[in-house]
Amino acid sequence: MERPLLVYTTFSMPRRRSRSGRRWCATGSRCVNVLPGMRSVYAWKGAAAHADEVVAFVKTRAGLSETLAASLKARHPYETPIILHLPVADADPDTTAWILAETQAPPVG
Repeated sequence: MERPLLVYTTFSMPRRRSRSGRRWCATGSRCVNVLPGMRSVYAWKGAAAHADEVVAFVKTRAGLSETLAASLKARHPYETPIILHLPVADADPDTTAWILAETQAPPVG
């Protein structure tokens, strides 16, 4: 059986949050959790940088990881977006069933 997958990404433009979530739902997920109010400190092009960002956790299945990553890159406002695939070691069976069932269907939107 295919396993669920969480994909972690961040972005800085809160006005894009809702629209981006809907677009990502059309790429192989039916649920994106967007958490506002994160302060990021990072190295960028040889210098220290910081930004107020939001973090998004995209729920999908392992078989859609490449498709989802390509879609995120195509729609993302950052030059080099962070896209981390976080394999799910274990999950509630009902949660797993819902994620797998929803990501088998054609995309919404």
